[in-house]
Amino acid sequence: MNLETKYWHLHNHKLMSVLSSAELKEICLITNFKTAKKGEIIYFSHDESSRVYTLKRGTIKIVEIDPKGNEIVKDILQEGDLFGQFTLADSNLDEYAVAVSDYVTCCSFRMDDFEKVIERNPTLALQYTKWVGLRLKRMENKYANLVFKDVRSRFIGFLKDWTLKEGIPNQNEITLKNYLTHQDIASLICSTRQTVTQLFNELKENGILDYSRTEIIIKNIAALNQ
Repeated sequence: MNLETKYWHLHNHKLMSVLSSAELKEICLITNFKTAKKGEIIYFSHDESSRVYTLKRGTIKIVEIDPKGNEIVKDILQEGDLFGQFTLADSNLDEYAVAVSDYVTCCSFRMDDFEKVIERNPTLALQYTKWVGLRLKRMENKYANLVFKDVRSRFIGFLKDWTLKEGIPNQNEITLKNYLTHQDIASLICSTRQTVTQLFNELKENGILDYSRTEIIIKNIAALNQ
């Protein structure tokens, strides 16, 4: 990818919005870009040197492999989000990122190169700190939900958040493109696949939603908010 294309990809990214044109061109020299189609792995923690990634386009899921070899979905990330070694500290996590939208584009930096850029750009350092803080806050909220909410409340909350972020209004209904399995959702809300299926069926029987492998249709958003 040439420098002009890299510049085009980066200049509208929220993390880089604080940089001048000259500083952004400097960033382009150390940036690598990756593209992926649905189902392709973008990043594997054990296969690459320490890097930080920013998601430019599309949606991915972060999957962790536990000591028993089970795959657990930790997070769903979208345009502008950070992943990889984003804390600037060593990590022994065994995880990978996989594309769940039709097309994904992300850019990455070697951590030693990125640290040098941050040292020279205090405004970028502050912006980066804010982004890491938001990521940690999201994790904190997830654990708080686990402690203070039951499974049904966590499931409803997950659907509401998903609807707000990606829902497509259609008359009195809202449609979601369904790229997650019931097991994926179970991992995200710390439940089981059987319970998630049961909750989907309950809401379907009550006329609140309908679902298939490809889409979820929220038929009664008011009932979902109760």
